[in-house]
Amino acid sequence: MTNLKTLLPQWLPKIAELSRQAGDAIMAVYQETDLGVSYKSDASPLTKADLAAHHCIVEGLEQLTPDIPVLSEESTNIPWAERQTWQRYWLVDPLDGTKEFVKRNGEFTVNIALIEDGKPVLGVVYAPVKDWLYTAAVGVGAHAQYAKAAPVVLKLDPTFEPTSWRVVGSRSHGAERLAAFSDHLPAFSNVPMGSSLKLCLIAAGESDLYVRFGPTSEWDTAAAQAVVEQAGGAVLDDELKPLRYNQEDNLLNPEFVVCQKVSSVWADCFKSLAKPTH
Repeated sequence: MTNLKTLLPQWLPKIAELSRQAGDAIMAVYQETDLGVSYKSDASPLTKADLAAHHCIVEGLEQLTPDIPVLSEESTNIPWAERQTWQRYWLVDPLDGTKEFVKRNGEFTVNIALIEDGKPVLGVVYAPVKDWLYTAAVGVGAHAQYAKAAPVVLKLDPTFEPTSWRVVGSRSHGAERLAAFSDHLPAFSNVPMGSSLKLCLIAAGESDLYVRFGPTSEWDTAAAQAVVEQAGGAVLDDELKPLRYNQEDNLLNPEFVVCQKVSSVWADCFKSLAKPTH
C-alpha cells in the first residue's frame, strides 16, 4: 500500500473541507421546519440531514481515494467476510448526535476517520452550528479552529495531574455508574456535552475525563480518538488498552474512558465498573 506518511498531510485539509461541505448539507436541513425524522430498527433517529451528509462524504471520499473502502453509519451492511480483509478504510459518522440535532441544541458533529490496521491515523470532527473544527493525523499533530479564529495546536501536558477532576459524561447513558465513578474522585465537576465533542474537550485540555458507560458504535469515536491521541491523550477500552477498530463482526465499542493519561486515582474504579460489551 502507498506510504501514509506523505499522504496524510495532503489528505487532512481535503477531509476538513469535506466535513465542512457535509456540515453545510446538514445546516440546510437544520433550517427547515420538517427534519424528516424516522427511526431505525434499533429505535435510533434518522433524519434527512444524516442522509444528505452521508452522500456528500461518500461521494467526496470516492473521488479522493477510489481504492479505499468506506464504512459509514448509514451503510453498515458490509459483510464481515469483506470487512475483515480491510487494512485501510474510511470510517464515517455523517451526523454524530442525531438526538442533539433533533433537539436543535447544536451539539452534533460530522466525523470522518481513516483507519489503518485497526487504529485511527487521521480524524476530523466538525460541529457545524458552533463552527468548531478539530483535525488530526499521525505526523501532523492535532489542531482546533473555533469559528473564524486562527487554528491552535492541541498538545496536552503529560505531567498534569488534576486536584479537581472535570468529568464529561453522557446525558442519557450509565448515569448510576458514572455517579459511582465520580464519587470515587477526590473532587469533581460535571461537564455535560453531546456527541464526539466530549472526546474533543479532553484533547483541548478543557476536561480531564470522559467515561462512557453504555453502548457506542465504532463510527462514534474513531475520528475524535485520532484527535485525542495526536494531542497526547488516550482512548482506552474496559481493560485500559487503546480502543481498536474492525476487529470483529460486531461494530459496537466496549465501554471506554478518555483521558489525558491513566491515573491510579481512577483506573481500578473504572475497570471494576465497566461491563464487557462482547
